Amino acid sequence: MGRTAGRTPQDTRRLVLDAAAEVIRTHGVAASLDVVAQHAGVSKGGLLYHFPSKDALVVALAQEMNEAFRGAVRAHVDPADAGPGRLTRAYVRASLAEVAEESEARERIALTAQLITVPAVARLAQEDTAWWERELAGDGLPPEAQAVVVAAADGISGAPLWGATPDQERLDLLRTRLLAMIDEAVAEA
Repeated sequence: MGRTAGRTPQDTRRLVLDAAAEVIRTHGVAASLDVVAQHAGVSKGGLLYHFPSKDALVVALAQEMNEAFRGAVRAHVDPADAGPGRLTRAYVRASLAEVAEESEARERIALTAQLITVPAVARLAQEDTAWWERELAGDGLPPEAQAVVVAAADGISGAPLWGATPDQERLDLLRTRLLAMIDEAVAEA
């Protein structure tokens, strides 16, 4: 199966990543590249052109998820907010925004649970955690307040895995309270 006319290499790469996410989420990381290629509607050779191994595909998928969250945090930074805690506030907003779409949140968590079983992805996750720790450390909040707020946001964003997605009213309340905790920590510092 050759390259489909009108489809760019970036389009094909996107098809493969989307197919891999769905296949891995439903069948686990043991799913074959043949199944991913078939699901994407590309040849196995086409898949291997973009991702030379299964590990490369899985790591690319995990990297994309990390970048998507970083992008979501950047999108939630308030341009008018130049004070301490700016990044942490954006982190809270982005984390809780991802919970609002319950089915998407559950799918993201299920995919993450599958990907993290791959040692290269586990290392990538540790690197990403260290990156966030460095970025947030420079945000001007007392470390203990920041640790509590970030842990709470992370915990809330993981709730859909257990079917415990808060309704919108509760999410709004949690967001408001976490943002207030940041403001209180800044005022006390």
